[in-house]
Amino acid sequence: MRQLLLPVLLAATALPLASYAQVTTPEPAASRSRRGTGTIRGVIKTSDGQPAAFVSVGIAKLGKGANTAEDGTFVLTGVEPGTHLLQVSFVGLQPQQQTVTVVAGQATRADFALTESAADLSEVIVTGTSVINRPASASKADIAPLDLPQSIGVVSSTVLADQQINRLGDALRNVSGVSLTQQRGGVAETFSARGSSIGVGGAGGSIFKNGLLSNTQGFPDASTLESVEVLKGAAALLYGNVSGGLIINMVTKKPRYEWGGSVEMRAGSYNFYKPIIDVYGPLTKNLAFRVVGTYENAQSYRDVVTSKRLYVNPSLLYKFGEKTDLLVQGDYLRSDITPDAGVGIINLNAESQLLPNTPRSRYINTAWAYNVTDQASGSAVLNHRFTDQWRLSAIAGVQDTRVHGFGAAVPNNAIAANGDYTRTLSAVNTSERDWNGQLNLNGKFDTGFLGHQLLVGADALRITSTSATFKYQDATGKIGPAYDKINLLDRSKYAERFDVPTILDTARTTSPSYRFGGYVQDLITITPMLKVLAGVRYSWQKTQQTSIENYDKQRTRPGVALDKVDKAWSPKGALIFQPLPMLSFYGSYANNFLINTGTDIYLQNLSPSIVDQYEVGVKSELFGSRLFANATVYRYVNNNFAQIAPFDQFGKPNGNTNIKELTGETTSDGVDIDVSGSFTKNFYFNTGYAYNYARYTNAGTTVGSPVSGERLTNNPAHTANASIFYTFDQPGLRGLKLGASAFYTGQRLGGNNNTVGQTGNYSRLITLSGFTTVDLSVGYSYQHFSILAKLSNITNELNFLVHDRYSINPVPPRQFLTTIAYRF
Repeated sequence: MRQLLLPVLLAATALPLASYAQVTTPEPAASRSRRGTGTIRGVIKTSDGQPAAFVSVGIAKLGKGANTAEDGTFVLTGVEPGTHLLQVSFVGLQPQQQTVTVVAGQATRADFALTESAADLSEVIVTGTSVINRPASASKADIAPLDLPQSIGVVSSTVLADQQINRLGDALRNVSGVSLTQQRGGVAETFSARGSSIGVGGAGGSIFKNGLLSNTQGFPDASTLESVEVLKGAAALLYGNVSGGLIINMVTKKPRYEWGGSVEMRAGSYNFYKPIIDVYGPLTKNLAFRVVGTYENAQSYRDVVTSKRLYVNPSLLYKFGEKTDLLVQGDYLRSDITPDAGVGIINLNAESQLLPNTPRSRYINTAWAYNVTDQASGSAVLNHRFTDQWRLSAIAGVQDTRVHGFGAAVPNNAIAANGDYTRTLSAVNTSERDWNGQLNLNGKFDTGFLGHQLLVGADALRITSTSATFKYQDATGKIGPAYDKINLLDRSKYAERFDVPTILDTARTTSPSYRFGGYVQDLITITPMLKVLAGVRYSWQKTQQTSIENYDKQRTRPGVALDKVDKAWSPKGALIFQPLPMLSFYGSYANNFLINTGTDIYLQNLSPSIVDQYEVGVKSELFGSRLFANATVYRYVNNNFAQIAPFDQFGKPNGNTNIKELTGETTSDGVDIDVSGSFTKNFYFNTGYAYNYARYTNAGTTVGSPVSGERLTNNPAHTANASIFYTFDQPGLRGLKLGASAFYTGQRLGGNNNTVGQTGNYSRLITLSGFTTVDLSVGYSYQHFSILAKLSNITNELNFLVHDRYSINPVPPRQFLTTIAYRF
């Protein structure tokens, strides 16, 4: 590495640093692949010396363009010799031009200093559209979007503000192919994409905050985020054991070196109110801070349901010099919500089930049920730039999540045909502590005629979770889970109980797990039109034997399952063809792995299942990155899906559902299409459509195995989204904002997938129709003040979000929401 860094370091230090300087130097070998062409490279900074990231640079007459990276650098390759007019532009700002002379086989340096400061640039991002096709930090390598052979969706701060988004699920409706499901009991959000589920937390979690794994119990507060990034497809190369459908990265707001902030009051239907404060500024020349905080209090369209939430997110940014900075962040969330298991399922007889015809507001949990989440996290990110071409990032973080709650258990097929429902008690007391660490080295260099954008990294994760078991005692001393009986269709039929039984802890189980991975990825430029991305990761994961502390017997014993170690290689390869600077085609292969429970017929732990992903796509940037479009076609195949083994090791029929074999198969085919545009700072739109067909393709005939050909539950066949916002600046209408958003979720299956030989001759699937919700927004801004109002689900559409057959919750009805803000 020292031999590699030294020439790069010497070359970088030899470059002049003067603004508007134009210097001709020998061109790197990778840029000479087109005989007779040259290269233009440079740095763009703001008037206060800060890097100007994601600014468009191009030569209009040649149709060549690029966006600056995070450090303000840009490179234009394959430029014809001669004198050209190089233009720098950014949505909402005045363009700048500079005449450059390109010499064949050489690199011409052209630096710019914008007349706007970093604060001005940030203001455009906040008040404008921010629908700029910038690299996602979740990719870890700052690869330009057209060079990344993967579909990405970014929900910007502007969209979060204009749609007055409070929940992560509402933000992700703006990303094609992502659908909101539900955690059992309605106490957290889960998602599905491309036939895969995205859960709340744990070792297989796929939701991150600033690049670190995050438990999302209690609902993260989306109103305080800078953006939400979605990396679709297999991301095992970068993140290990994650969902094959996508990973989600929440990006929080960062400190700034200029004073500013906002105070907002958000209020709406069902006594919803939420003050939000955001303050940032410099404490010293090198130290900046930011504090974001909210408090939320609301009732609900569901009877009895309420929520009270407090969130605070302080952060500090310290610059050790021009090349090194340290970002320290922390946050705390307290979420006190009413658990809501939804409407329940009526069991008409042994062969059919249906949703009860009850009001949208009908609540079936106990009146006193509660679910409280306390979550605290802290992280530190150290960035060091050796040169313009090499940088190192070290990240460390810890998150502690504690949940306690009590109420009735989910219905669990307990509702009779006449609506009678015997409620039993259920409590939860869990904790999860996650320790995260990452190290990433990014570098750009040449070897012969090849250019490289290299990422080398490693990450480690330790998760310790605990869960408790209970027994319950009522006021008469009776111990047991039975509580009372109600009727869903006629609540006056039985007298409902309101007393709160006593919870008696019986045992606590501690479950440690560890994960480590090392990875390398290289984007190789063969010619400006042809590139290859290749990489591989090795993952090692250990699930340690649990420890069970039994309070009744005053002893601690180990769990039944012994230590389990899983190992996997996760390769990725892609070919990228760019016939024009604004057009890119790619084809890729990648895989992810799924950890399996159970054993094989010889009672050995099962190896992970490897899911192969094949993807082809096209991406295009037009009008100086003001319009971006991509279309993707993919196929996932898990041809070693774990299913129940038909025979044991002695050749006898197997009746143990824990003994499995890797002979099943699932397949997921689909299409994603996204188009977004931002032609001025006053106007933007984004649209998306996705189709998915996920099903069991070889599920076997053993009793208990899935049924071949059956679609997977919680995966809609079609989803679509569209949003448009416009702010007037004409006299008489200046400051007026109008917007509309529509979201479609297609037909899907709830309940549970059927199995071969299941008891009773009926389907466990619940067919749910598709539905569309439409939101309308109107607002007005004057100087530092603004008001924005939204009417959501204007048609009052009724449909349901589903976890399984036990948690089926109606979508929110028509509601009103408004935000009054003062920015300083």
